[in-house]
Amino acid sequence: MSHGRSINSPVLLLMTITVLLAVIGISGIARGDELAGGSAYAPKQLTWLLIGVVAAGVAYAIPYRFWASVSYPFYFTTILALVAVFAFPPRNGSRRWIPMGPISLQPSEFAKLAYILALAHYLMFRDNHRTWRGLLAPFAMTCVPVLLVLKEPDLGTSLLFFPVLFAMLYAAGARHRHFLLTAIAGIAFLPVLWSVMSAEQKSRVTAVFTQSDTGEAPTGDGYHLHQSKQMLALGRNWGSEWSGPAVDDPAAYRLPAARTDFVYCLVGERWGVPGTLGILGGFAVFLLTGLRSAARTRDPFGRLVATGIVTIIGTQVAINTAMTVGLAPITGLTLPLLSYGGSSLVATMFAIGLLLNIASDPGFDVAGQPFQFSR
Repeated sequence: MSHGRSINSPVLLLMTITVLLAVIGISGIARGDELAGGSAYAPKQLTWLLIGVVAAGVAYAIPYRFWASVSYPFYFTTILALVAVFAFPPRNGSRRWIPMGPISLQPSEFAKLAYILALAHYLMFRDNHRTWRGLLAPFAMTCVPVLLVLKEPDLGTSLLFFPVLFAMLYAAGARHRHFLLTAIAGIAFLPVLWSVMSAEQKSRVTAVFTQSDTGEAPTGDGYHLHQSKQMLALGRNWGSEWSGPAVDDPAAYRLPAARTDFVYCLVGERWGVPGTLGILGGFAVFLLTGLRSAARTRDPFGRLVATGIVTIIGTQVAINTAMTVGLAPITGLTLPLLSYGGSSLVATMFAIGLLLNIASDPGFDVAGQPFQFSR
């Protein structure tokens, strides 16, 4: 084991996949620009990618243990930012952004990372989470951002926090029976959740179960599901880039929020099956490599942070791709690295920089030592 950080095989693999996925995303956004008549979102995304590379470089350059010391201030700052969004006028029916001159900041994207860092800091030297009373603080830390994000409303982002909580508790050694009982309680809570959901959110859920393959585009939320699946079908086997457009009807290519929520469909239309499988395969290798990095580091904080980052990216990929093919309700959740959006891309790149930092640190042990608490 080296006494200094090194660019080892996991780091190189994670870096390569990150760049490839981001480039594929820009190609999909460029296709969306073309279908929309020449708008210029792809160059903007390239600019955000370059800023994201700088953010990842900063996260990689600073020893990751530094972020433990600032994790609580970072967490509370993002909570204040989540409150601040309600002081600004809504955009498309939601209050998710803070205007900052020519750009807008989406605090929930940074709140996800702040939550992971703060929870890792809390758990790294404690084992009281192995009792019911010890679970209260982690659950409270989770519920605060979840409730604020739900209020915006942003159902998709709010769904990401609890999988991260469970994964990090598991990595920290929580008891299995607590997970089982919590899952049962969560299922029992679903009717209550349904009762507080807005009419629009309920409509998105029911649209999944009322899909039809008649070929006619439905109205309402079913329209998005229909158009997303149609866009994938128009890509056929090899995509329009190699086989040419499938039809000449512009209406067939009309897909709201294509560059953000449905960029997976744009890639599928442009690059066909190789494009969609390339995305899924790339993320699969990325997540497995990230999990190996988490499992093999002996440092509690590093292992927990890596677990949280891999879990939140994996959950986001699963939800986004499932909703584009009609297997899950449309939640407005973006596809990491690929969807258009500055806050999302920069925050994701910073998180990946931290993951690279952890994988290249001396605490990363290629022999795979077991996790141990220490003071």
